Amino acid sequence: MSGVNGEPAVLRLGAADTALARALAALLGTYGLELQYVDADREIPGSYWGECEAGLLGARLIVRPDTPLHSALHEACHYICADDVRRANLDTDAGGEVLEECGVCFLSILLAAELPGGSHEQMFADMDAWGYSFRLGSARAWFERDADDARDWLVSHGVIDAGLQPTGRCAGAGVAATPHG
Repeated sequence: MSGVNGEPAVLRLGAADTALARALAALLGTYGLELQYVDADREIPGSYWGECEAGLLGARLIVRPDTPLHSALHEACHYICADDVRRANLDTDAGGEVLEECGVCFLSILLAAELPGGSHEQMFADMDAWGYSFRLGSARAWFERDADDARDWLVSHGVIDAGLQPTGRCAGAGVAATPHG
């Protein structure tokens, strides 16, 4: 698997009609987040990092076919983990505290396993290839041995249950999120 424009080789979303993109759209819809595609040659609105990185504008996650799955999930998880006020006003920079950022990374790994072609293993490899930085040197080592605070944060905010299963709820929400109209 070769990279795009000299970028690391990672799992990318592909066209909007691929099984991965359809499954991601359905998963994100559970949280009230809409997956929106732009043409491959267009800049991604709301992208903090630019290039092929996913963008976040309100309840819209904006991607291109060359957007890496890890980027789409990371930005989606920022939406899921944001408090109600930030979630309602998201525009490019999701903000949040360090512990929430850890929760975002942890949740991204969990959600990847719910998608065709995605898995914990794939996310570990892609996060490492893209340059995510973890104290123990790799995404896997962090997830398996150093992420208790991230897991506890997600549980305490109702995003995952004690068995590490996503609840389908955004942080602080008492019931499952519903799509925004």
